[in-house]
Amino acid sequence: VCRTLYFSFHVDFTSQIKLLTAAHGDIHTRQGSVFMTANAVRTDYLSLEQERRKSPRDSQQLRSNGPSSKPQAAQTTEGTQVAPGTSMVRNRGSLLTMEKGDRKARVETSLLDCRLCFRPLKPPVFQCNGGHSACGTCLVELPGGQCPMCKHGGGGFAPCLAMDGIVSSATIKCSHDGCQSHVTYHEHDDHHSACPHAPCFCTEPGCSFAGPPPALLGHLATLHSWPVHKIEYGKVLWLQVPVSEPRRLLLAEDGGVFLLVVGLLNAITVVSVVCIRASTSPSLQYPAMMWAYGPPDVAGVRCMVDTEAVTSSSKPRDVVAEKLPFVLLVPPTHVFGAGASKELSLEIRVNKM
Repeated sequence: VCRTLYFSFHVDFTSQIKLLTAAHGDIHTRQGSVFMTANAVRTDYLSLEQERRKSPRDSQQLRSNGPSSKPQAAQTTEGTQVAPGTSMVRNRGSLLTMEKGDRKARVETSLLDCRLCFRPLKPPVFQCNGGHSACGTCLVELPGGQCPMCKHGGGGFAPCLAMDGIVSSATIKCSHDGCQSHVTYHEHDDHHSACPHAPCFCTEPGCSFAGPPPALLGHLATLHSWPVHKIEYGKVLWLQVPVSEPRRLLLAEDGGVFLLVVGLLNAITVVSVVCIRASTSPSLQYPAMMWAYGPPDVAGVRCMVDTEAVTSSSKPRDVVAEKLPFVLLVPPTHVFGAGASKELSLEIRVNKM
């Protein structure tokens, strides 16, 4: 999938790249073509070698320097800053294209991936004497701490500060329509699956529409005639719902989309509310309450249910009320009318946390 990456680096990004290139001079043959055009800057290769020789190399020491539990920002090399006007684009091939002013550079995407597990590198990054980069997670599980890719030994690993700075600064724009977020390259997959703009799907027979929740709401209302009601967080919405129309959409003031679904469990009518989104974000939950009122002969008696968080779904047509954990049970005495004219008198309140 064609993705657009935006790289932001410290003003001396070029020196870091030269430093990394000097540390493993045969990078052109091992990683593929790396083409760089930049102003010549001074690279202190000897200082890097001194740091590498002082770094721990045995397996026990590598474990102590394994994956850090500190926040990502705390692991970034001190002094690294975002350079304005710097961007990087990843095309369908294996090259990253960086542009800053009139300077351009192309870098193999494999440089940002662990050579052992092939997942995106994250600090702390380690490098063997043969120039192979690896993540701390792989080193903890590596017998003897030796690089399995080095055929003739001498493959002990040491921290690579230059790569730490690069992978900490590389950002990628989310590929979902409507999302303007830029996330660190190695965190992209996590964001991609939890993004509120991830597509939801119309599962009406013969329809293949997919889009973010607001677009799906417009599609279902326009092309499939689903009823839509506006709702405000924290306020009660009263609805007279025909049992023959088991699905209707609720549109919140912030663009959030919810589904009110009705089903039947033996003689009991069940009602539930579902948030339409592609993922469940632990940082954004929707508590809800529902009430059902009966006809005048049962006045003063109502059914009620509440939940700390409604269920989420990316396919509203596939939601089955009877299988949801949060349902309002409505007995026959609280259903108005008979046959196809049956109706429910409901009150719904959705909160946002």
